[in-house]
Amino acid sequence: MNFPSELKYTKDHEWVKVEGNQATIGISDFAQRELGDIVYIDINTVGEEVAGEEVFGTIEAVKTVSDLFMPVTGTINEWNNTLNDQPELVNSDPYGAGWIVKVTISDESQLAGLLSADDYKQLVGA
Repeated sequence: MNFPSELKYTKDHEWVKVEGNQATIGISDFAQRELGDIVYIDINTVGEEVAGEEVFGTIEAVKTVSDLFMPVTGTINEWNNTLNDQPELVNSDPYGAGWIVKVTISDESQLAGLLSADDYKQLVGA
């Protein structure tokens, strides 16, 4: 499994790439493996501010549907609409072309509560 060290992670298996007050968010390699083949992603919160740890969408795999949780409070500016036609990108490239949303962070102090790659590896037993 891949755990890029430059990213932050959540206990709910999202990853966060921070650039200034902007963040790109997706699900971890561990999460996509656990879910299996991703078939659909529903994001209906574009343009909205979503509080940290609140649901911002859902991700559907062949056998299950899971909620997506916002790692930090922020306004969702964009979602990766390529995933409409190619949801499998989350499986094949979770940290690249499979990103899910981009947000403007409202409270940067919440970033301190995210996990490092090493802490996340320990959480998932990798």
